Amino acid sequence: MDKTEKRFERDIETFLISNVGGYAQFVGQDENGNWVHNFKHDVEKCIYLDVLIQFIEKTQPKAFEKYKRCYQNNYKEKLYSRLQDTINDRGLIYVLKNGIEDMGVKLKVCYFKPESNLNEQLNILYNENILGCTRQFNYSAKNNNTIDMVLSVNGIPIVAIELKNQFTGQDYKCAINQYKKDRDFKEFCFRLNHRFLVYFAVDLYEVYMTTQLKGNDTYFMPFNQGSNGAGNTGGKGNPQNPNGYATSYLWEEVLQKDSLLELIQKFISFTSEKEEVSKNGVNKIIKKERLIFPRYHQYDVVQKIVADVKQNGAGQNYLIQHSAGSGKSNSIAWISYRLASIHKDDKPIFDSVIVVTNRVVLDSQLQDTINSFEHTPGLVEAIDDKKRSKGLADAINDKKRIIICTIQKFLFAYKQLEKMKGSNFAIIVDEAHQGQSGESAKTLRKSLLDLDLAKKEYAQMEDIDEDEIDLEDDCINEIIGQGKHKNQSFFAFTATPKYQTIELFGKYNKETKKTEPFHIYSMRQAIEENFIVDVLKNYITIKEAFKLIKVSEDNPELVEGEASKALFKYYKQHGYTIKQKTDMIMSNFLENGRFQINKKGKAMIVADSRANAIRYYFAIKDYIKNNQEKAKGSDVMVAFSGVVNLDGTEYTESMLNLDEDGKTITSDKKFRKAFRSDKYNILVVANKYQTGFDEPLLHSIYVDKKLRSVSAVQTLSRLNRICAFKENTFVLDFENTVEDIKEAFQPFYEATFLDGNTDINTIYNIRNKIKDFRLYSLEDVKSFKDFMLLQSNKNQSQTALGRLSEMLKPVVLRYEELEQEEKYIARDYIKKFNKSYSYVTQLVRIHDKQLFDEFLYTKNLIKLLPKDERVFINIDDKIKLEYSSLKETFNGAIELDKKTVDFEPNTNKPAKTNQKKKDTLQSIIDRVNERFDGDFTESDKVIIEGIYQMFMKDEEVKKFKQYAKDNSVQMFVKSLFPDKFSEIVTNCFIENNASFQKLFEDKSFYDKVMDAMANELYKSLKKA
Repeated sequence: MDKTEKRFERDIETFLISNVGGYAQFVGQDENGNWVHNFKHDVEKCIYLDVLIQFIEKTQPKAFEKYKRCYQNNYKEKLYSRLQDTINDRGLIYVLKNGIEDMGVKLKVCYFKPESNLNEQLNILYNENILGCTRQFNYSAKNNNTIDMVLSVNGIPIVAIELKNQFTGQDYKCAINQYKKDRDFKEFCFRLNHRFLVYFAVDLYEVYMTTQLKGNDTYFMPFNQGSNGAGNTGGKGNPQNPNGYATSYLWEEVLQKDSLLELIQKFISFTSEKEEVSKNGVNKIIKKERLIFPRYHQYDVVQKIVADVKQNGAGQNYLIQHSAGSGKSNSIAWISYRLASIHKDDKPIFDSVIVVTNRVVLDSQLQDTINSFEHTPGLVEAIDDKKRSKGLADAINDKKRIIICTIQKFLFAYKQLEKMKGSNFAIIVDEAHQGQSGESAKTLRKSLLDLDLAKKEYAQMEDIDEDEIDLEDDCINEIIGQGKHKNQSFFAFTATPKYQTIELFGKYNKETKKTEPFHIYSMRQAIEENFIVDVLKNYITIKEAFKLIKVSEDNPELVEGEASKALFKYYKQHGYTIKQKTDMIMSNFLENGRFQINKKGKAMIVADSRANAIRYYFAIKDYIKNNQEKAKGSDVMVAFSGVVNLDGTEYTESMLNLDEDGKTITSDKKFRKAFRSDKYNILVVANKYQTGFDEPLLHSIYVDKKLRSVSAVQTLSRLNRICAFKENTFVLDFENTVEDIKEAFQPFYEATFLDGNTDINTIYNIRNKIKDFRLYSLEDVKSFKDFMLLQSNKNQSQTALGRLSEMLKPVVLRYEELEQEEKYIARDYIKKFNKSYSYVTQLVRIHDKQLFDEFLYTKNLIKLLPKDERVFINIDDKIKLEYSSLKETFNGAIELDKKTVDFEPNTNKPAKTNQKKKDTLQSIIDRVNERFDGDFTESDKVIIEGIYQMFMKDEEVKKFKQYAKDNSVQMFVKSLFPDKFSEIVTNCFIENNASFQKLFEDKSFYDKVMDAMANELYKSLKKA
C-alpha cells in the first residue's frame, strides 16, 4: 500500500474534484506523478486573476464589458488594484459577500445560493462559481515553500490545509508547528482577512484550525466532532469511521462546494472591537480584530436545526445542551440569522425570530455578528429598558426579522399585540433552565398564539362549531393558550437542564424511550478540548469544627430545627470564625492564587449571607492593613444587593466600593471594569455575581456557603473561563463535601435525559387531597368566578376588592380551625396544585373549565391563608464559642464518571409535614456540638469566655458601654478596645498561665482573639 502523505493528499483531492465535491483541479499530478498546472496563479499577489476574470465575464458580461471600456488594455491591472484596495479597506470577507465598485461599475466576485427558487437566474449564477483545488501551493516569492492543499473561490485562495500522516511519523501537531515556525505570518498572503480565511492542520485522526497566523502565538483550536460523533455526549477527538478516514468529514462535508460557500455567506464574520488595557499603570485603547469561523459543534448544530426545521416546519422544540465554553453567543447569532431567512416551498417559515435573554452582553454581540453577515438596517431589534414593553409589541406587530428581549417584557406587552393570524415564530431561549415554567413563560406562549389555528383545534377537541367559541371568556382564552402551539418553535440553550427543561423542550427518543436534548456539546468535551478549565482539578475541602457552651443559667425550651440553625449562624458570623477563615483564605491567595495567570490571578469569596459578605470585606481590609508588605498590590470589593443593617450601621454596595479615582461605583459596568483593573483582585459576593459573572482572570474561589445542584455548577463555573497563561484553578470549600460537589456536577458532565414523563393526572390527584379538608365547595369557586367576570380595571367598583376579600374570608376561617399539622399539609397541597397546573398546561392543553376555575380560585386563596409565623430565636447572649478549628479533609481532583444521568419526572409526592420537635437549649447545643465535633486541642480553644467575664467585672465597663453606643464598630474594635484588651489578658495570663500562654506566643492568634472579643463586646454593650 501507498502510505505516504502524497497519497493522503491525493485521496482528498479525488473527492473534492468529483461531481459531489464540486471543485476544479487547478494543480494536480498525472498518472506518471508529473505536476499539471491547469491554472497558474500570481505568487506575489497570491491570486488566480485569470480565473476571477473568467468568472466575472461569464456571470456579469454587460458590466464587465463596460468595465473594460473604461480601462482598455489596463483592465486586468485595474481590476486587481481595485479588488486589493477594497480588501485593504473592508476585508476579504466583505468583498466576497458584497463585491467591488469601480468607475460606476459594480462587480460581484462570488454568488451565493438563494434561500428560495423563485429566481432561477440566481441559481444559475450560483452554479457558475469556480472553486479550485490546488496541491503544493507556492505562496511566497521569497522561497520555495508550499502549502499542501489550497482551496480557492473564483481564483481567491481562502482555505489552507497542511496534511500529516501518522504512518510517516507525523501528526497534526507537526502541521501546527509548521504553520508557527515555517510560515512567516508577515507574508502578504497571510494577512488577516486578506486571502486565507482559515488554516487547517489535519492528520488521519484529528483536525485543528485557526483563522490567523501569529508565529509562536498562533492559537489552534480543535475542529473535531467529539469521540461519539457531533451532537452526542462524549469527549474529545473523532469517532471511528469504518468506511474511510476519521477526518473525512472535513472535506466531504465542511469543505464540499455548497458547504464552503454557505460558510462564507452565513458563518464567517469579521469583528473589530476596542478594548481598554493597562500596561505599566497606563491605560490605553487598543483595537482587537478577529475573524470568526465556527467550531465544529457550532457548525453542526446550526446545520442540523436548519435541516430539521425545513423538514418539519414550525411547531417543534429543540433543546441544545451546550457546556460553558461552547461559544453559545455565536451559536445563537448563527441560528437566529438562519431561522430569520429559512424557507420551505419558497415561503419563509418564520415571521420573526425572538431571542429571549437576560444577558445585556448578548444584545450587542448578537447584533454585531449578524450585521457582519448582512448589512441591513433594522434586521435586529433589541428591546432594552429604554424601549419598554411597547417597543416589544411594535417590533412583533411590525414583523421585525430578529428581536432580542427579556422574557419579563411579555407580561406587559401581550395586551398590545395584534392577532397573530398565520404568523409563525422561532423563540430562542438563552439559559433555558431559568424561569421557563413560570407566569412570564406562559404569557410569552399565549402572546404569540395563532388564534385562528388555536380556535380550530379547540373546536375539534370540544366537538363544537368555531362560531360557538366566545373569545371574551377568560377561561376559554386561557385553555386555548395552553400546551404547545404549531406556530411556535422553541430553541432552548442551557448547560444545566433541569427535568422541567428537558420535558418542555427535549425530543422523545423511541429507541431509548427517554426524552433527550436535540444536540449536545458536553462539559467533558469542552474540558478535554481545552475550551474551559476543569474547576474540580484542584479542590480542597475543610471541615468546620466547633464547640459552643451555654453561659446563661436560663435553659429555655426551643424548636429544635430553628434553634440548631441559630446556633450554626452564631458560629458562622462570629468574629473569630470570620477572622480564622480570612487568615486561611488570604494566606492561600497571597502565596499562590495571585501569582497565577501571569501574576494577574483574582479570587472570589462566596459568603452565605449579605451580612457575612460585609464581615468578610472588613476582615480582609484589616488583614491587608496588618500585613502591608505581604499583601501589597491587593485590594477587595464586595457585591450584594439592597441595604444591609450590620451592628446598627446601614451599608450599601456603592458605599464600600471605590474606583481608581476614589469615586463610588454606581453601575454594573463600572463595577466589572474596576474589578478587571489591577487595583482589585479579591471579590466577596453574596448571591449577586455568584452566577453570570465572567472574568477570565478569576483563579481561586473560596466557598463559605452550602451549594446544591445547578447553583453549585454555576457558582464554581465562574472559574472555568480560559485566557492566556491560565493553566489551572483552585477551590477551597468550607461548607461542602466532595460527595456534595460530585453529585451536583455529575448530571451535567456528559448529558442529562428524562426517563418517563410527568403524569398529567397528578393535578386531579392533588385536587382530591385538597377536597379532604373541606375548605371550599364548587359553589364557592363558581361564585368567585361570576364575581370576577363583572370586574375589570376600568369599571371596578370602590367596594369590589373588599367584597372579594370577604368572599374568601369564610374559607380562611375554616382553614384557621384546622389542627396545626393539617394547616401545614393543606397549604402545601394548594401550593402544589397551583404549581402543577401552571407547569402541566405548558406541556398539554387541558380541556377542563372547572379545573381552570379552581386554579384561579386557589391562586387567589393561597395569598390570604395565614402563614406560619417565623420563629426568630436570639440566643447570642446565652452562648459563647469555646473551641473552633478548620481542618483539611480532602486535597486533590474530584473525578466525575463518564456517563449520562437520567432525571425522573415530578411525582405526586405527599405534602410536607411540620412537626416541630422541641427540646432544651442545652440539649440542642449538645447535639450541634456532637455534629461538629473536632477532637479539639488547647490550641483550638477560643479563650474569649475568661476574658469576657473578667471584662464584665471591670470597673470601666460603664465607660465602654458608652463607647459602644457613641462609636462605630470599627472605631471601637481598632482604637478604643486594644489597650484594655492588653491589660485584661495580662491579668488572665497571670491567673491562668497555661490557658493564655498561646496569646503571647502567636501574634496572629492574639489579633484574632482581640478582634473577635471586641466585636462580641460591642454587640453586647450596644444593646445594654
